[in-house]
Amino acid sequence: MSAPHTDVEQVEAANTAFYEAMERGDFDELSSLWLTPADLGVDEEYHDPADTGVVSCVHPGWPVLTGRGEVLRSYALIMANTDYIQFFLTDVHVSVTGDTALVTCTENILSGGPAPEDGAELGPLVGQLVVATNVFRRTPAGWKLWSHHASPVLAETAEDEEPGADGVNPDDGPLA
Repeated sequence: MSAPHTDVEQVEAANTAFYEAMERGDFDELSSLWLTPADLGVDEEYHDPADTGVVSCVHPGWPVLTGRGEVLRSYALIMANTDYIQFFLTDVHVSVTGDTALVTCTENILSGGPAPEDGAELGPLVGQLVVATNVFRRTPAGWKLWSHHASPVLAETAEDEEPGADGVNPDDGPLA
């Protein structure tokens, strides 16, 4: 087994590779980063992949996706409908225990959809704040994604920040 600091560095690199593949729209690279039964030394012809630790994914606002095929189809769909995406990861924390690693982070996402029909530029850029948990499993080929779970962070609205929005006048106490 490798040294703990080396494991953390390798998991960080695998996590970064996942987000970079998304940014580039590189479906083949992204697919190679997800766990397969073969990564665990299981012959898929003779064993149900569900018995070997099915991969799973939860995108913000989506139901749970299980199974490698379903998870990868979701990424193909996202990539096909996103012309631009960039992730700025913050609050990254890596924990490794044996052959399992857990990464938690905040995904600060900037994305753009298809350009309007009359223009060659990207559609409007949209920012989103998402917290994510990525679970990795050590394989002979390196660390592979076992599960990705992302949830949106509710942002404060301008109304929430206005004086008196909470029913209290900041100068005089409760509003009448």
